[in-house]
Order: sequence, then structure tokens, then C-alpha cells
Amino acid sequence: MMSKLFGPATIAALAFAGLQPAMAQSPIKIGFVSTFSGPQAAIGEDMRRSVELAKEHLGGKMGGRPFEIIYEDDQFKPDVGKQKSEKLVQQDKVNFVTGYIWSNVLLASLKTVTDEGDTILISANAGPSQIAGELCNKNFFSTSWQNDQTPMAMGQYLQGKGVKSLYLLAGNYAAGKDMLAGVKRTFKGEIKGEDLTKWPDQLDFSAELAKIAAAKPDGIFIFYPGAHGVQFLTQYVQAGLKNTIPLYQVFSIDAITLPQQKELALGTLGAQEWVNDLPNEQNKRYVADFKKKHGTYPSYYGAQSYDAIMLIASAAEKLKGDLTNKDKVRAELKKADFKSLRGGFKYNTNQFPIQNFYIQEAVKDADGMMTVKTIATALTDAKDPYYEKCPMK
Repeated sequence: MMSKLFGPATIAALAFAGLQPAMAQSPIKIGFVSTFSGPQAAIGEDMRRSVELAKEHLGGKMGGRPFEIIYEDDQFKPDVGKQKSEKLVQQDKVNFVTGYIWSNVLLASLKTVTDEGDTILISANAGPSQIAGELCNKNFFSTSWQNDQTPMAMGQYLQGKGVKSLYLLAGNYAAGKDMLAGVKRTFKGEIKGEDLTKWPDQLDFSAELAKIAAAKPDGIFIFYPGAHGVQFLTQYVQAGLKNTIPLYQVFSIDAITLPQQKELALGTLGAQEWVNDLPNEQNKRYVADFKKKHGTYPSYYGAQSYDAIMLIASAAEKLKGDLTNKDKVRAELKKADFKSLRGGFKYNTNQFPIQNFYIQEAVKDADGMMTVKTIATALTDAKDPYYEKCPMK
């Protein structure tokens, strides 16, 4: 009888109207994969704190629907990260997966989420070159950077400052290789030595420091996140090199490591796309609220995780909570129509951000707390070097 009284369009509209209350009550599910155990757990916890702050700032809702975060611990292992990603997609049936500190974990998990699960993955940190190029994917977005970009900013800065030679060190895994490739893209001086150290097991850098002392470069460039950065800086100072060979770094001195590195880090320069003192209103609120809650500064890991949640929220708001059409969801994400903590970015064709990069210095704030401050802009509206290899246009 219904089909005789109403046309197909009307029936569809009535059906959708009936579904709306149920959809409004069902939560949007976001899976978050990070490291929550072992020596690098502090990074994962910083990310979790920022995600929870984003949830608080959103009032626990996106597009009129409640949302929940399901956290999974990758244990710093690619195979575990892949298993946890599968669980989020297949068992929890999340709408989005985000997080991912480590490039090797992300690479192991990528196809499980984006291809087999047809689920949108938003990296809040890792940015391997492969995903920016030939492995780019309609279901992959980044709220951080492509791995080469941050060291490219540092290399550009050092080139401009007239540094003549560098010794390069990083962990021997996907991100470490990208970082050294990145600095060499923009720094055109002499490379006096280059070591990829065993990752993640090696925490003794005495052999490498002896080689550096003998090579006498104008500077040392390192990529050692988390606990590895603490160990390297400590041994660098103990070896007596701080007063003779300047240290330049990416991802090795930050809000997570500084409480342990303390005064040893003073004056050391780094590069990043987000710094806690960027003068936009949303960043001021984020940093102030984070410090009030936790008594410490947030890191870029946290800022990028906060942005990932806000990016998802922007799409949910535009679509009034209806995430059933993934083409529409991807289109809204691609617009990046939200207030990023870095003051805004736009997406390139490979769905990595086009954004500024800054030089930061490790300092003490007015209260004597170790932090970093912005001292220069190294790159403006920077694009990663791999996007032209991406088949998406």
C-alpha cells in the first residue's frame, strides 16, 4: 500500500528520517594506535592527553553525535601495530583510525586499514616517503608532515647560516633513512660522516661520538626520538663535544624529553612545523589548558593528535554526523576546514599538508621550566618532495 501512495524518493526520505534519531545516538568510533608501554610510552601518553583534551574542547560530540576513542598499544612493534589495526577495523568497526608514531608500524598497518578495511586512516605523526609517493591512498590523510620535510627545514636553515660540514646520525629504520635523505636535500655542504645505528636496540653511541670527534665537522645532525634522544644528548655532553661541535636535531629534544635532558639541551636548535608559542588563539588555548591539566608543555606529537581529532570533527560537522558516504567524508577531510594549532594548512594532492616549518631553540621559560621557543621560519608553504609520484590528482 505504501508504494502506491508514495514514490521511491519519498520512501527513502522517510526511511532516512527514521534512522536519524538512532544515528544521532550511536557514537562515532575513532581507533587510536600508539605506543603505551615500554621506553617510548611517554610519547603515546602525550598523544592520548591531547586527544582527550580535544574531546573535552568538543564537548564529547561531533556533528551532533557522541564519539569515543578506542586506544590500542602497538608496543613499539610493527607486527603488533598491524594486529591492533586489524582489530579496530574488523572487530570494533571504527569510522577512523589515527595515531601512529613510527613509520615502520604505519607501513605495516596501512593496507590493513585503507585497502582491506576501506577505512580512513589519519596519521598523527609518521610520514614515510612511500605513502607520500607511490603508495598514496584516497583513505590516507596526515596531520603531521612527510618525514623528509622537517630535516629539509633544518638543512635549509644551516645552509643559510653558512655551516660548511655535518656528521649525520639516525636510527636504521624507515623514518631514520627519510630524515637523513631530507637534510641532504637542502644542505649542500660536506657530509663528513653518516651512521644509521641499530634501531631500536642501540642506546650506546660512544663509538659514533668517537668518530665524530675525529672527523671534526662544523655540526652534528641527529634524529633520535624519545628515550634515544635523551641517551644521545647525555653521551654527547659527557664526551665533551657540546663546547666544540654544535648539535642540530629533529624530533630529539622536545616537551617529552626535556624533563630528563634539562639544562643539557639549552641552546640546541631543532626544526618543527608546530611550536608551543605559535601566536594563534586556538594554540594559546590548547597549550594553556594542557599545562593546567598536566603541569608540563605539550609536544608536537600531542598537537598533531589534537589536530587529527579536530580534522575529523570538521568533516562530521559539515555532514551533520552522517558518515555513511565515504566519498563525502573524504571530500570534507580534504578541505581541512578547521582551526589547526599551527595556524592552518591545506592539503596537497597526496593528502599531506602544505605548511610552514620553524626553527626552535631549547630554553627556560619565565618559571624556569625547560621548553622550546620559535626563533625563525625556515620554510613557508612547504610541499613534500614525493607528491609528484602520487597517482592521485
